[in-house]
Amino acid sequence: MSIDDAIGKMTDLITAACASAEIKAAKISDEEARLSVYAPAEEMQKIKDATFQPAIDLLNSDGMDVQVFVYDKDAPPLKG
Repeated sequence: MSIDDAIGKMTDLITAACASAEIKAAKISDEEARLSVYAPAEEMQKIKDATFQPAIDLLNSDGMDVQVFVYDKDAPPLKG
């Protein structure tokens, strides 16, 4: 499995859990990616639940580290 395949698999799981989620994928290497997911607050836990075990399985079975970070799309941006 390639990192693109792993990203696609996780993206499918996310959109199945929340069709309105906005997903931004960043490839870190050939084996690692970060998915930033922006969704309504009430859908965040559904996405986390849907992606937790599959992300672990991808790491253990295919060596693909796909990290999923879920954010409230309506939260105001942090000021620094």
